Amino acid sequence: MTGSPRSKGRGQLYWFIARHYLGAGRGRGLLSLITWIALGGVTVGVTALVIVIAVMTGMQEDLQGKILESTAHVRILEAGTSLRLNNWEQVVEDVLEVEGVVGAAPWVLSSVSVVRSGTESFYPQSASLFGVQLDTTQTPPTDMERRIMEGAASLESVDSDLPPLLMGRLLADRMQLFVGDTVVVASFENLSANVMGGLAPTLRRFQVTGTFETGMYDYDLQNVYTTLAHAQELVGIDDPSVAGGIGVRTVDPSRATEIAGAIQDRLGFPYYVESWEVTNRALFSALKLEKIAMGLILFLIVLVAAFNIVSTLVMVVADRTREIGILKAMGMTRAGILRVFVLQGAWIGVMGTALGTVLGVALALILGRYELIKIPPDVYFVDHLPVSLQLDDVGKIVVASIVVAFLATIYPAIQASRLEPVDAIRHD
Repeated sequence: MTGSPRSKGRGQLYWFIARHYLGAGRGRGLLSLITWIALGGVTVGVTALVIVIAVMTGMQEDLQGKILESTAHVRILEAGTSLRLNNWEQVVEDVLEVEGVVGAAPWVLSSVSVVRSGTESFYPQSASLFGVQLDTTQTPPTDMERRIMEGAASLESVDSDLPPLLMGRLLADRMQLFVGDTVVVASFENLSANVMGGLAPTLRRFQVTGTFETGMYDYDLQNVYTTLAHAQELVGIDDPSVAGGIGVRTVDPSRATEIAGAIQDRLGFPYYVESWEVTNRALFSALKLEKIAMGLILFLIVLVAAFNIVSTLVMVVADRTREIGILKAMGMTRAGILRVFVLQGAWIGVMGTALGTVLGVALALILGRYELIKIPPDVYFVDHLPVSLQLDDVGKIVVASIVVAFLATIYPAIQASRLEPVDAIRHD
């Protein structure tokens, strides 16, 4: 049901007066200037908030994607003094029956040292060796294993009969290794006695079959991959049914913790089930706290802009006191005067918020598309400033900005509505 013609006419009158007060009349250039300063403050505050929140969200999403590329959604370990899980075939069968699980496979993980073969200098590089199962009939638990199975990253047998080794690009570049080069991998998990009665690590020669790049600095500098059987042999696992653990892929990474609980209930003791969210809880909690802190700090810019709105309206009230008195003498009610000044503040808040949102979204899209800001990957895990715009984040910023701007109008609007006609007309 639409309003009556009289109410529409009043609304147009209130807006006409509010717009008149916002503009600069003869000799009132200062009022127009401070109006635009208040508008600019809201615009700058909203722009900064949109960009910073988009960057923090992009950092979380980018880091999450790179972690999940080489990390299973859920890891299953067996309690014990060593990283060993027995009878992995039966465990995989049980896990695949849990709702929400789409893939599961065994793995072997070991900290090793890698040395370039055929050189006089002995300078080992530490690495994390992953032994993965190359079973194309099953859904791989990680994107890296999927890339290996699809041939994008090679772990195929080589002509030299040496076991294959897939290396991170940064590690290969540091050691100046290329496809076809051979390296010596030393494992300290499988120690053997030497002729002097001491203990020596197990040494095996591998041939580099390819390199990979995840964009995650630590992974590209630390991770190397080989087949499950060769990793088992290197770390001294003689039984093929024994692995280091099992990686599980879920239907949705955000449900990994929930599904991990269901797997734990099914397997029971002595198995320990952990989701990627729990494993990286400290990192993502720090990012979430940083996002909240940055949002609160930058929201102070919007609050400062709100004080600019208050000061603007107070000066308008002081400058237009006589006009307000004339309007009240002509029959305008307190509610009408109140609405006039609320409309002024609301206009500043809405227009500033709209301009800030458009500008912030545009800048965020440009930063995200062209990767204009580069950052050191060894410090921040990523090589450029990631940006991700989320509709709910932008909506919260818009609502908060408009609410703050509206609240800023209340005090000066009430003061204007309380002016008595006679005193206001006599005001000099």
